Amino acid sequence: MTTLLKTQKIYDEFIDLIAKGATPESVAKFQFSETTKEQIEDLVEQAKIGDLSPDKKNELDELLVVEHIIRLVKAKAHKYLQSVVAE
Repeated sequence: MTTLLKTQKIYDEFIDLIAKGATPESVAKFQFSETTKEQIEDLVEQAKIGDLSPDKKNELDELLVVEHIIRLVKAKAHKYLQSVVAE
């Protein structure tokens, strides 16, 4: 259950941005909070040294999926912004 709450927090950071009326510019500039960045870095570091429990591995996998989706959305926003500038 802890994993779900932590993952939900990450979703919430991006969902809040969209709910507030995100623009392509704000999506392109989106960054995780420092807390979330630290959480991901800690999990990655634990994975590198082989000190990751099965629950923590699942948490890391979920975090990386969320991060990947956000990167895809940001890439689309950048592409949109480039097409607008080119017009």
